[in-house]
Amino acid sequence: MEKKKLIWYWVITGLLSFCIFFGGLTQALQLKETVQGFKPLGYPTYFISLIGVWKMLGVIAILVPGFRLLKEWAYAGIFFTMTGAVISHIASNDVKVQIIAPIVLAVFTVLSCYLRPADRKISTVN
Repeated sequence: MEKKKLIWYWVITGLLSFCIFFGGLTQALQLKETVQGFKPLGYPTYFISLIGVWKMLGVIAILVPGFRLLKEWAYAGIFFTMTGAVISHIASNDVKVQIIAPIVLAVFTVLSCYLRPADRKISTVN
């Protein structure tokens, strides 16, 4: 069972990392299409870059060995960002197909966090 769990962890974490990192990169670079996607939400342009950089740093924290406490914060940050995106779209009456991605990525974040191997978690054993 542990081997299956590890395989699922890496599949889900790989998909999550790819999507979050490259989404963050397009935000950090403020690509035209990305900026247009943020317009209905009413956020200032500098916020797009800020979120993008934090997303990329979060993915790095999740993938790099060690830094267990940092991983906890990275998972929390990514989860809050994805659920915040869903809520922002709903609150601004911009409910379209693009809210599916942050919902799926929020679920992947929870799954990746749950499926992590013990050496990537903060130990609760004293």
